[in-house]
Amino acid sequence: MRQDLLTLVAGLGTGLSLIVAIGAQNTFVLRQGLRRKHVPAIVTVCVLSDLVLIAAGVAGLGALVELRPGVLTAVAWAGAAFLVAYGVLAARRALRPASMRADDGDGSPDTSMRGSVLTCMGLTWLNPHVYLDTVLLLGSVAAGYGTHRWLFAIGAGMGSVLWFCGLGFGARLARPLFAKPLAWRVLDSAIAVTMILLGIRIAALG
Repeated sequence: MRQDLLTLVAGLGTGLSLIVAIGAQNTFVLRQGLRRKHVPAIVTVCVLSDLVLIAAGVAGLGALVELRPGVLTAVAWAGAAFLVAYGVLAARRALRPASMRADDGDGSPDTSMRGSVLTCMGLTWLNPHVYLDTVLLLGSVAAGYGTHRWLFAIGAGMGSVLWFCGLGFGARLARPLFAKPLAWRVLDSAIAVTMILLGIRIAALG
């Protein structure tokens, strides 16, 4: 019983360490949470995607990814283009303070439910680092737990659920800070810089 608990905690800690960072997916979830736009759908996409990737890594898909590096290269170029395009849209929003109010649509792809979900899926599945971190790295660590590896996976999955629910639904607590257009301008400027730099970095590595 003690070993099972330790394995769950290890999976939880490892999972959180891989997703709690400033990145394309997290900044998108934060912005949607602040705007209170399609948060349940966005959180669901993020959590389910993570659970699928964690399961794939623990099941051994990581070995297949290592054998087919060309797949990651293709994903890297597609992801880089996607991130830069989204960063440009964020920069455009930052230059239009009238569109910064949380409850307004701003003409960007994340305004509608369909656009939000597709954007979230793109930021998740077109990021090559998600395969390196969640599938390869986490899968490798889980393998070290032998017959307990699926308990490790459950712990990592719990980390994803806690993080994305907290980030998406908890963002509303910061809404008073974003009552003025200037705050949204600063946030979208930060998002633009983050997305474009990540896109350039991924393209360089690809």
